[in-house]
Amino acid sequence: MAIGWFTVLAAVPWKEVIENAPKVADGAKKLWHAVAKKSPRAELPPRDVEPTLTDEARAVAEMELRVAAAEAKVSELHGQMLASSELIKALAEQNAQLIKRIETNRVRVVWLTAGTLVIFVIAIVGLVLTVTTIN
Repeated sequence: MAIGWFTVLAAVPWKEVIENAPKVADGAKKLWHAVAKKSPRAELPPRDVEPTLTDEARAVAEMELRVAAAEAKVSELHGQMLASSELIKALAEQNAQLIKRIETNRVRVVWLTAGTLVIFVIAIVGLVLTVTTIN
């Protein structure tokens, strides 16, 4: 199971991910600001069509009811879009922070690997010098 994850993580182009993280965060912020600026239309309360109206008047009243229902649905969808854009913005910011932390950890691992190699070389040289001085 872990080998599968290592394969997946090794296949990720981390350099591109790190380079594009700020762009993703900026894009999410722009989306959120664009959606937040738009205001939904005011909802109209639905009305019942009076049966005493003529056919034309009844058709117009039914159309008005349909338009009011459509406007209410658009207002609901706008609210959902606003909530979604806020979520996208938050996720993009978290992604950017995660990428920064991953890059920091990557640099630390490189330094720790280099330090370990230096200590290993010093240990080998010390061992070789000890063995040659004993003989």
